Amino acid sequence: MDMEALLTNSTLVLFGILFLGLALGNISIKGISLGSSGVLFVAMAAGHFGLSIPDGISAIGTALFVYCVGLGVGNRFFSSLKSRGKNLLILAGTIVLAGWLTAWGLCRLAGIDLTVAAGLFAGACTSTPALAASLDAAKAAGYDESVINIGYGLAYPFGVIGIVLFVQLLPRILRKGLSKNDKGSETDPHAIIARHVCCTNPEVLGKDLQALVLSTGMSCRITRILRDGILRPLRPSDTLNSNDEVLMIGERKKIAHDAAILGHFTNQGTNALICKDEDAKVIVLADKMSNRTLKDLDTLGNYGVTVSRITRLGNTFIPTPDTEIIRNDVLRVVGTPEAIGAFKKECGHRSTAINAADILSLTGGLVLGLLLGSVTFSIGGGKGFSLGMAGGPLVVALLLGHFGKIGPIAGYMPRPTRVLVQELGLMLFLAGAGITGGEKLVETLAGNGFSMFLIGAVITVLPLFIGYFVARKFLKMDIAETLGCICGSQTSTPALGAITSQTESQEPVIAYSTAYPIALIMMTVLAQLLVEMA
Repeated sequence: MDMEALLTNSTLVLFGILFLGLALGNISIKGISLGSSGVLFVAMAAGHFGLSIPDGISAIGTALFVYCVGLGVGNRFFSSLKSRGKNLLILAGTIVLAGWLTAWGLCRLAGIDLTVAAGLFAGACTSTPALAASLDAAKAAGYDESVINIGYGLAYPFGVIGIVLFVQLLPRILRKGLSKNDKGSETDPHAIIARHVCCTNPEVLGKDLQALVLSTGMSCRITRILRDGILRPLRPSDTLNSNDEVLMIGERKKIAHDAAILGHFTNQGTNALICKDEDAKVIVLADKMSNRTLKDLDTLGNYGVTVSRITRLGNTFIPTPDTEIIRNDVLRVVGTPEAIGAFKKECGHRSTAINAADILSLTGGLVLGLLLGSVTFSIGGGKGFSLGMAGGPLVVALLLGHFGKIGPIAGYMPRPTRVLVQELGLMLFLAGAGITGGEKLVETLAGNGFSMFLIGAVITVLPLFIGYFVARKFLKMDIAETLGCICGSQTSTPALGAITSQTESQEPVIAYSTAYPIALIMMTVLAQLLVEMA
């Protein structure tokens, strides 16, 4: 076997880097591990020794990663921006401005040309759009563009590594676990819960449940009734008798109101028997069941099943009689096994379709994102900026996640698929970034001195501590949200990956997505300003 031939096989090198990087990332020392970021270190070593991977891998990885990040938080992004956007934007602006002032001040003190400072600033912030903007500005002004690339190449490796180490080590040093900030359903007013309700209100006794829901405008669903110690599914003929106990499903903030219409909460039936195979998930694929309201379908009267909740584009909610069912809705239904089986046939249900990934929507969304990223937005005086390979897909994914669909493109991907594509995209990005950063690292250090490397390191690290201090001391943000915003403010994809590997909370991802666009625009403009000040 010719080893030299193997090492020139760029595809083999790529997967070798991914394998060895993940193996390195799985090594834990006192609870600290690199995770996916291990790929970056292996790739930098490979780049130093002259190995290569297929062209364009880093760009593909970036687009996949940020697109999946956007889809994952799109349904909460705009509400978060409305409620907490001020703090996140203040923090992002503080961090970016601190980095710019550090680059300007240290380079002036050290007698380094501000064109080099622009490269150091872009590299320390790991911002390719900022690099491109400063190169364009240098070309227009007739400056030497190579010095910007040198500055970028010196600052970039530590820019990537420094922020990853910061978000990994800081919670441990401060003994503040990210998992403690996870927001579970225990206090979430929109969390869907089940409660047992004892029927004592004389005004509802003797009424059938379907008519009761319609007449009272209840927003919760009643799915079962206690009979002989068994919580059995509702039947069309069921009426409420005094002290009957029913199972109610609804949002936490609404269920107490609807329970009071019937009577009061009780724990008497919590140990009641629930028979197997009496609930199921059913995906609606048949046209005859689509675009019709639950009241029109009358699932209990016509099919013997009760729809307790609906999952649409990844969001689960409690339906009302006026809720319209649309194609690809996943219905959680309660009924006898026979009734559920018949209802599945009516809906055209296929179990494989529930978790199927829509590749058409994935590729279509990426095309829209990349097109948006290529558009240059003018800021006056002939200057402009573009969202780039990362910003464009992120913005489109956020819109898709919020609105659900843009034309035929759906803003939903099953979570297992989304997590897989997101992690794969992150690793491809890290492999490409590492190869690029490692190619001329030693040569650049030897030829241009260690001082510029140190300046780049300070440009990376100082704003992180300033940002953390401002967030915790003045903005009163929790650590998970703070670190997510710091990652977005430094446009650091690897650092976000390091955080998401430590916690199930979506707070860091939402903060990242909120801070990222403003940071991207500010970096692009400020990098050009350094060149113009040279």
